Amino acid sequence: SAAQQDYSVPQPAALAPRVVAAAREELGAGRRLPAARALQLTGEVLAVAAGLKPALLYDCGSAGPAELRRFLQRLREAGLGPLRIHVLSMEGSALLLHPGLARRRVAAVLGAHPAPFVDVSAGRQSPGLCGPAQAEAIRGHLAALLAHLSAAEAASAGPVSSSEVVPSGWNLCTIVGVLLGYPAAYTFSMESPENCLALTPLRVFTAQASCPRIKDRLGVQIYSFSIPESLCGELEQALGAWSEQLKEAFSAQSDFVGLCISSQVVSLPAVAL
Repeated sequence: SAAQQDYSVPQPAALAPRVVAAAREELGAGRRLPAARALQLTGEVLAVAAGLKPALLYDCGSAGPAELRRFLQRLREAGLGPLRIHVLSMEGSALLLHPGLARRRVAAVLGAHPAPFVDVSAGRQSPGLCGPAQAEAIRGHLAALLAHLSAAEAASAGPVSSSEVVPSGWNLCTIVGVLLGYPAAYTFSMESPENCLALTPLRVFTAQASCPRIKDRLGVQIYSFSIPESLCGELEQALGAWSEQLKEAFSAQSDFVGLCISSQVVSLPAVAL
């Protein structure tokens, strides 16, 4: 009967306006965040919390760790808990991490052979996998990051925590690529921000799903990354592992439905990393 109905779980029709309001009030910084962007951000946060990806890079505005923590708390109050999220600040960037999954991802890359780092430095004629010395330097930076994440998790209390790491000579493009769960991360010479990807055929992989828990027919882009088409054969094992792990994680959760993994080849006149 109606008197016995459980109202503890908000329905999507009631949930969407609440998360849009939370995003606008906590992250808007004086401007009106579009509702579609607020819903997409919430979907990506939920994808991290559900273990579908290790992290997301916050790119909606200038909100800092305090604002992001308030936003995450508002999502919990709206009924999207439990959300176990760590806000990692790094040279002005903010990433929202699934603590355990992010640690395991960094540890897995540290032990990967061949190293899944693609050198796209401007001086190269074409992209190629990093050599041993270059890969070892990146592994040193990842080891420092792993130590930071382990210490931060040990010191954290409550479902939402935060910390700041100070990179020392790190290529943030590479480090962020690893944290976002990409099967291969781009790197380049720190002497120049340019790269050799212009007009290079790139295979762009995307993973999308629907999140009816937030809003009916809300499509959420869970992953989007590229691999030079010429290296897909060498990186076949890493790409296969990424796909299988995502499918396994998807089958273990109930917030998203209709996983679709696709790819297409593009060539662009310029590629920003």
